[in-house]
Order: sequence, then structure tokens, then C-alpha cells
Amino acid sequence: MMSPPERDLSAAVRGADSPDWSVRAAAGRRLAASDGIGEVADVVHRLLLDVQDSGVTQETAEAMLARKDTAGLRCVLSARGRAVEAWTADQLQDALDGDPEWMTTDGADRLIRRLHQLAEDDDPVVRDEARKALSRLRPREEWARGPE
Repeated sequence: MMSPPERDLSAAVRGADSPDWSVRAAAGRRLAASDGIGEVADVVHRLLLDVQDSGVTQETAEAMLARKDTAGLRCVLSARGRAVEAWTADQLQDALDGDPEWMTTDGADRLIRRLHQLAEDDDPVVRDEARKALSRLRPREEWARGPE
């Protein structure tokens, strides 16, 4: 017999195949909240790259980043690097750029630490996306000096 968390996870995996975008988006949010993200990474990846509706991509990406951990960031970077459709890549980039967690000093420091860690990832796509993100960030010393 399955435990309640296992039933919820199983229901979310089934929901990821729904024809209804809102059900798929809800599945992405539930899967992102899962402790066993590694077990459902393929499903999350598919939702991040949803070809039918950008709302699924957006909500899943935001939920993955709301985890505030390296695993969530890694999933979004992986999908960003594998996106075939320009609008999907843009949607994922918007989620990365607009995460309010990273608008604070502590949040930005955490992001930079995680990106440095992922810049050495075994997956070359994740590694490249992390390095690109780092290259777009202005070092904190430059922010302290202000505009030139």
C-alpha cells in the first residue's frame, strides 16, 4: 500500500500527462515540492519544456526555483539549455531572471554559489548554462562602485 506522499506523487505524475494545461501546471508545482526530485526529474523536465502551453513551463520553472536549492536550479538550467522552441527558452530565462529570491544580497550570493557549483556539473548542458548565467552577472564589487 502506498503512503499518502507516494499517492500524491503518483497522482502528480499522472497529471503531467493531462490534456488540460492547468492540470499539467499543478502537477509541475506538486512535483517541484517533492523531496524525491531525482525520481521524477524526467517528468519535471518534460513539463519545463511543455510544447502545448507556456503556462506549464512558467509555473513549473517558478516552483522549481522556489525550492531554493541546487536541484531546482539545475533542472531549470538543464531545460533552458535543451529548449528547442525560442519561446520556451525565453520563458525559462524569464523565470531565472525574475526570481525574487535573487534580488536580495543573501539570495544573490546563494545564486552565485550554486551557479559556480553547477558550472562544474557532469552534464555539459547544465555546465554551459551555469557558466553563461555567471558571465551575465555583474560582480558585486562592480555593483558597490555603481555605474561608470
